[in-house]
Amino acid sequence: MTVSTAPQSDPHALAQALSGHHLIDGAFVAAASGRTFDVVNPATGVVIGQAAEGDAADVDRAVAAAAAAQAEWKTVPARQRGKLVAACGARLAEHVDELGRLIALETGKALRTESRVEASVLADMFVFFGGLGSELKGETVPFNPSMMTVTVREPVGVVGAIIPWNVPLLLMAMKIAPALVAGNTVVVKSAEEAPLTVLRVCQIMNEILPAGCFNMLSGFGPECGGPLVAHPKVAKVSFTGSVETGRIVARAAADRLIPATLELGGKSPMIVMGDADLDRAVEGAITGMRFTRQGQSCTASSRIYVHESVHDAFVEKVRARVDAMKMGDPLDEETDIGTIISPQQLEKVKGYIEAGRKAGATAITCSRMPKDPALSKGLFLQPVVFTDIAADAPPAKEEIFGPVACIFRFSDYEEALAAANDSEYGLAATIWTKDLRTAMDATQRLEAGFVQVNQNLVVQPNLSYGGVKSSGLGKEASLESMLEHFTHKKTIIFNMT
Repeated sequence: MTVSTAPQSDPHALAQALSGHHLIDGAFVAAASGRTFDVVNPATGVVIGQAAEGDAADVDRAVAAAAAAQAEWKTVPARQRGKLVAACGARLAEHVDELGRLIALETGKALRTESRVEASVLADMFVFFGGLGSELKGETVPFNPSMMTVTVREPVGVVGAIIPWNVPLLLMAMKIAPALVAGNTVVVKSAEEAPLTVLRVCQIMNEILPAGCFNMLSGFGPECGGPLVAHPKVAKVSFTGSVETGRIVARAAADRLIPATLELGGKSPMIVMGDADLDRAVEGAITGMRFTRQGQSCTASSRIYVHESVHDAFVEKVRARVDAMKMGDPLDEETDIGTIISPQQLEKVKGYIEAGRKAGATAITCSRMPKDPALSKGLFLQPVVFTDIAADAPPAKEEIFGPVACIFRFSDYEEALAAANDSEYGLAATIWTKDLRTAMDATQRLEAGFVQVNQNLVVQPNLSYGGVKSSGLGKEASLESMLEHFTHKKTIIFNMT
């Protein structure tokens, strides 16, 4: 199959052109079984293409190609590997608008506020890691003066990467960029809801990388992801997804005694003190809750604790701000908020909203459903802000992965801190205050892997990212992630006496 790698302007035509294939050993191939499954635009309910339905046979082909390529790839000098990965980033930067449109089409994320931004950060992540090839350093060890003892960093081998649908490009880049620079080769299993843009990225990168270094499969978890984790030639697994599936992946990796990096769920707290810059905190809540992404984020600030002196004003400002956001066609530049990813996810989120109402919480519904008849079958949902909600109500305790925020009133800082830490999750947290002592205290005591003061940035290159407790194992997006998770250390002793 021939698909031009020149930037494309029509995402519908590109989706059709990419349909029905994996990318293995540098080439598009159909699934071994010949089976495909539909990829649906969640804004319209229209099928936009098909994805190859991978299984164990496809995994065998992809891993074999990756293993063969890795034997040569690991001998390429590290800085040269980095230059090739950085070149991939530069090429992907030329496709930002194309990739943004395609990801908007298959995920329903708004182009201007979400999808184009993700495509841009994707390119930047490859450029960032591409510059770290020279950091794959060893050490000299003062073991014995008559011997020279050194350590070196070596690649682990073939990496199996499994990514979710909410930010597939960014989360893929955080896995494969450091893996490739470190000398590994990769097999990515895309999310079944969002396979086409990942496939396009793989195609573009395979113009630069040696064949077999980066392979991409689409398919379902048990039939495709399971065999990838269990494959005897896969030496490392990196997974982003739910806690439940993460535990399955961890058990499978443990059975084989291979390392696993797991970025799992979250129920991130946000504490707003009475002295906080209120307007800034409101913007932080809007960004942190990822309302433009319909709340479909593991770092969503879905538990917001606001001091009683500013609680009512904060709630009203959040309501007004979200109410002014436009929900509509994800490909429309005027759209702020797109859709939920699937009918199943939509029903799940609606269930949590209903549970909050039944628990006696006040539900503030914001924004407006689109009026365009072409979007009548779209998976749109108005964001909801709960107030007066019990701390043990399901929307307040469980990860929803939807546009639902719970705002709690507090009077005492210690009370707010205890409530923020009362969760099985520990991915991200923020504190909003002008008092340095409070800020310093909170950053030390909040039980999360990614803590910010007076801001709510999304994941960025060079910021070590990863959670504690049930939110996962390991770090991503940083030099640390490349060294600790995609290499192993070998000790070498020279005794020439």
